[in-house]
Amino acid sequence: MHLILPLAASHTWPDSLPRAQDVPHLVQLLGRMQLQQCLSDDESERPHPLWPHERVQALAQGWPDSGPWPQAAQDSGEPGPQAWLTPCHWQVGMDTVVMLPPELLQLSDEESRQLLQAMQPWLAEDGLQVQWHSALHWHARSPLLAEVCTASLARVSGANIRPWLTDGSLPAPLRRLQSEMQMLLYNHPVNDARMARGQLTVNSFWLHGAGLPAPQQPPAALQTLDTLPQAAQQGPSAWLQAWRQLDAQVLAPLTQTDTPLQLSLCSETTAHTWQRTPQAWHQRLRRLIRPARPEAALRALLIPSELS
Repeated sequence: MHLILPLAASHTWPDSLPRAQDVPHLVQLLGRMQLQQCLSDDESERPHPLWPHERVQALAQGWPDSGPWPQAAQDSGEPGPQAWLTPCHWQVGMDTVVMLPPELLQLSDEESRQLLQAMQPWLAEDGLQVQWHSALHWHARSPLLAEVCTASLARVSGANIRPWLTDGSLPAPLRRLQSEMQMLLYNHPVNDARMARGQLTVNSFWLHGAGLPAPQQPPAALQTLDTLPQAAQQGPSAWLQAWRQLDAQVLAPLTQTDTPLQLSLCSETTAHTWQRTPQAWHQRLRRLIRPARPEAALRALLIPSELS
């Protein structure tokens, strides 16, 4: 089993990490594990296109860390290069282009279908065959999508997307198409009606999950839990309480077995993957004398240099 925990530590509240008494089963697990893999953003102006927990997921499925990450092909189970298109709203400033979370649009199915229908002639002209899948997910096919490595939708949602608009990840025809669609959508009747109601307009789209179907042998049980990110929306107290519940309900049963286990702890910038390994008697004795300190393992997600 490979268990992935996004936002196990957060740069937003670095001093609110759970202590040993909060997560006793995490203490037990880490005491029987060795650090196997470290992933971290290089803190450059162009961060990695995937969140750390998404990078762990991709690598676990046999996808290269540099991409492509063919999520659309995996979701459809069909052959050929594919991608997802998500209608969205960009807020353009002097030095930033912020893509608001698409769910804030509250885009109806009918609005989404009308916008896609209006865009179809331009999409087809650039060789994109696009089918409506849901209000915020349109399924695209094209040879252009075989080697495209764009940032994930989660990565750009609510973020300044300028670093990924200028990194050359989109082929020239798709960059031109984005510009053309901004002009087309500006005066579309759907947007006129939305403006009259005081709603956000749809003024662009984001292409993500592109690539060819990839041969993969995913782990027998790869599980990503969103418990901590969801609780974090309510603040550090709710997040810490979620950690306690996760420890008692999810991690506790894992301490009662010796089956193979990988545990990936992630922050906004870093992912550390631990693997349970057989231990000799002296290692077990040392664990009893010097139990693992979860604060150290979690703080290392915020300050990797502190990892010992």
